[in-house]
Amino acid sequence: MVVSAKISISTRGNTDIIDITNEVQSEVVKSGLRKGVATIFVPGATGGLTTIEYEPGLVQDLKDALERLAPSDGRYAHDTAWGDGNGHSHIRASLVGPSISVPFIDKGLILGTWQQLVFCDFDTRTRKRNLALYLVGEK
Repeated sequence: MVVSAKISISTRGNTDIIDITNEVQSEVVKSGLRKGVATIFVPGATGGLTTIEYEPGLVQDLKDALERLAPSDGRYAHDTAWGDGNGHSHIRASLVGPSISVPFIDKGLILGTWQQLVFCDFDTRTRKRNLALYLVGEK
């Protein structure tokens, strides 16, 4: 059986990292599925999904690492072509990736004790994002 849902998030942009674990878990419970796989996807080229221990120090460490890999003040051909100043946002999103899949059993996500699902908004402005959630499983 396949169940789809949408998770809406308001973001601040500029590598805003938001814990979405509870929202995904809630949709798993609402689906009525007992076991399966949850796949979350972000439509758009400046957002990403990953897991992290969601605590302030590690959130900052991730932001700092991404700044070193794709500096916001770097030179990007994208910015030259489009003039929108978010070339670094696209690179960061490509490095993190647009989707993640997590198994669930007995209506519970299979995550480590200190592992949370996070959405990362790399764009340069505030946005409202709609994440696509697909649950494939059985009752």
